[in-house]
Amino acid sequence: MTRVHDQLTHAGGAVRTRTDPHSYSEPDKFLIRHLDLELQVLFDKRELEGTVVLTVKRQNGSQSRSLVLDTRDLNIHRVETAGSSGTFRDTAYELGTSDPIKGAPLTIDVPPDIRWVKVTYSTSPQASALHWVDPIQTVGKRFPFLSTQSQEIHARSWIPLQDTPSVRLTYVAQIKTPANLSAVMSADSNPLGDRGGSYRFEMNHPIPSYLIALAVGDIGFAPTGPRTGVYAEPALIEAATYEFAEAEKMLEQAEQLYGTYLWGRFDILVLPPSFPFGGMENPSVIFVTPTLIVGDRSAVSVISHELAHAWSGNLVTNATWSDFWLNEGFTTYIERRLQERLYGRDRSEMEDVLGRQRLEEEMQSLPPQDQILHIKLDGRDPDAATSLVPYIKGALFLKALEEIFGRQRLDTYLRAYFKHFAFQSVTTEQAIAFLKDNLLCQSPELAALVPLHEWIFEPGLPKSAPDVVSRSLTLVKQQAQQWLQGELPLECLQTKNWSAHEWLYFLCSLPEDLGLEKMRQLDDLYHLTRAKNAEILKQWLLMAIRNRYSFAYPRLEAFLTTVGRRIFIKPLFEELVNTEEGKRYAQAIYSRARSSYHPLNQATVDKIMGQSGPGPAQPAVM
Repeated sequence: MTRVHDQLTHAGGAVRTRTDPHSYSEPDKFLIRHLDLELQVLFDKRELEGTVVLTVKRQNGSQSRSLVLDTRDLNIHRVETAGSSGTFRDTAYELGTSDPIKGAPLTIDVPPDIRWVKVTYSTSPQASALHWVDPIQTVGKRFPFLSTQSQEIHARSWIPLQDTPSVRLTYVAQIKTPANLSAVMSADSNPLGDRGGSYRFEMNHPIPSYLIALAVGDIGFAPTGPRTGVYAEPALIEAATYEFAEAEKMLEQAEQLYGTYLWGRFDILVLPPSFPFGGMENPSVIFVTPTLIVGDRSAVSVISHELAHAWSGNLVTNATWSDFWLNEGFTTYIERRLQERLYGRDRSEMEDVLGRQRLEEEMQSLPPQDQILHIKLDGRDPDAATSLVPYIKGALFLKALEEIFGRQRLDTYLRAYFKHFAFQSVTTEQAIAFLKDNLLCQSPELAALVPLHEWIFEPGLPKSAPDVVSRSLTLVKQQAQQWLQGELPLECLQTKNWSAHEWLYFLCSLPEDLGLEKMRQLDDLYHLTRAKNAEILKQWLLMAIRNRYSFAYPRLEAFLTTVGRRIFIKPLFEELVNTEEGKRYAQAIYSRARSSYHPLNQATVDKIMGQSGPGPAQPAVM
């Protein structure tokens, strides 16, 4: 606990309080600095039950007796407090009315001189952060699986705490599981430890609540380097180890750019197919979708993205979800830099082009207020408001700074930013002030070329945004146009050495109304309905729906019933419901697939299908 206080004090003096519209907590009165979790995993009841002991610090001489915690659908059984003697005694508490976005406040009476608060509780089977996977939905088909997803405001559905990124804390956890299953958490642990039904984890660096993560299942481990390795179901270990073999090299490259990696290990946990994201940056062990395992390492940009979060997000965190671009824009920029170092400039340029293409397509359907980096979220679910804007527009802003000030000066600024704000949560205003002091004001003539307000507070992309170009993708587009215009037979396209990025760009370059005949020609020659890369397959299936290419429908149905990555399933369902026939087909598929989806995805597709269902909406994250 002393170490946490010293880190926060050294980084920026007294803890600053910020108003977070998505949290009931009042960190200006009380601050939670540490958690001691003891939880038992009950697969039969789909519940976690146990206790959390919160280390409480009064702020600024506060005389308040009311500690307010965030909860969602928690069953509170008992609340106790303890002073310096360590003896716990019952105290009064009240669980308030539940809000559909924020959940319910838990208000606890805290007498003077109290240091610890203990809450005995259990979770709901419908907890938004918990995904209970039946054995049949796993790769091995023998054992159940549990994983958590706490970002953005879902930690409160499995731990009563101050669920705001402005509050950072350490934690120790004791997790009890069925004896034949392993537990993994976003904290220090022994990856080669024996199974025994009881696991202890410790996170000594202060992190925001959304980075507390747990997974339990039939999980094995294989090392890929001194500090890296892969957790996965035994049937996936070999393929995952090959796919992510360069994790240690990636880690070394990131350290050369932005300083020492401070989180101990950088392991990768491959979750069951229903995981709704590409990856989640939980410290020490990132969680990823199995759709990244394609056999050619073409999808490892997700791994470099989650690694980049070790600096931008985990080390320096957005203070509120309106500041989300500070996490994702910086991270996406660093991801591209890592891709360039590992695989060359051509690879990073292709990803830049594809990213901007996706952003521009999405912004066509976004209202102006959602095209802003510093987005206003009062009264809105931060999940539902998330788009590609903080990712791609944020990265383009940093790329614009690179083009104006030069890469070396930008890297110097970024290293200083990470060092100055280490283990802190910062607002957009703080970040802007640091940018001005440490980059812009040092060269006023160059700073005049940066439309700062337009980038951060206005919709769309500035006219001065970097014009991203990829020579490889330009050649791909030329061939696509030649084929469409009848100037080049399909079999003469130079596709032999195309990467997954080039194939994806080729498909995205074709018109939506391509027509059945051309769809058949492409499939006959390139077997796209059998594509193994999920990105390529998703785009092809989207084209199949638009052109009513029924030959691909069995693969579409199989895809939607086995893959849970939201960025894939959401556009396919959205496209299906555009016609009455497609909507009936989508309803038939969804009636069978819904129970296997993550609760966050259920809410998303429920909305698309026009039906009610439990759980909050879900963002379009990477």
